[in-house]
Amino acid sequence: MVLISAQPYDYQLPVKGLGLLIIDMQRDFLEPGGFGEALGNDISYLRQIVPTVKQLLQTFRSLQLPIFHIIEGHAPDLSDCPNSKRQRGRGNLKIGDVGAMGRILVLGEPGNAIIPELSPASGEFVISKPGKGAFCRTNLEKLLNEQGITHLIITGVTTEVCVQTTMREANDRGIECLLVEDATASYFPDFKQATLEMICAQGAIIGWTATAAEVLQGLRTWQAKLTFA
Repeated sequence: MVLISAQPYDYQLPVKGLGLLIIDMQRDFLEPGGFGEALGNDISYLRQIVPTVKQLLQTFRSLQLPIFHIIEGHAPDLSDCPNSKRQRGRGNLKIGDVGAMGRILVLGEPGNAIIPELSPASGEFVISKPGKGAFCRTNLEKLLNEQGITHLIITGVTTEVCVQTTMREANDRGIECLLVEDATASYFPDFKQATLEMICAQGAIIGWTATAAEVLQGLRTWQAKLTFA
């Protein structure tokens, strides 16, 4: 048995069935001139986690474990974007409008792409979602079942919206989830902290949280045990 030191108690790694989920690490959310900045947000909060997410990504690649990249985006004709979503808010730019990196949250546009530092590699799964949760109107559940995934290490942005929604959806499907504390971020740090506390309240009601260092240590131990098993 390999345990990761986590909150609210240790998280047990499976012998098999572990995957990495990276949520919405897109140019429009993390780069200057993108949609996030256009809404008045400080993107530096999100940028801070990039090296940590990259380290986890490289580790999962070295272990040849399944990796799932999630992208929020819509069809060019916006047929999968409810009008309530497009009209929400008071910003100057809305979904489908032309921004500094192409049309906002439209699949295939430059700003909708994953940041270069975390570009998916061949063989990694890329799932586009039209909503907040990664299971809503996507094939993610099918892919996880096909890969035999029972446990997910979760990273990405923003903590209180797409990350938390996806983690709750995964929990409802019986998947044991651990959110990496320093590999997730919000434009509002207080919202992030509140989300971390909500997730692991009441004995991990939604899941666990841990630092990247704790996760990486657990993975090293896990690898060593499998190697010498």
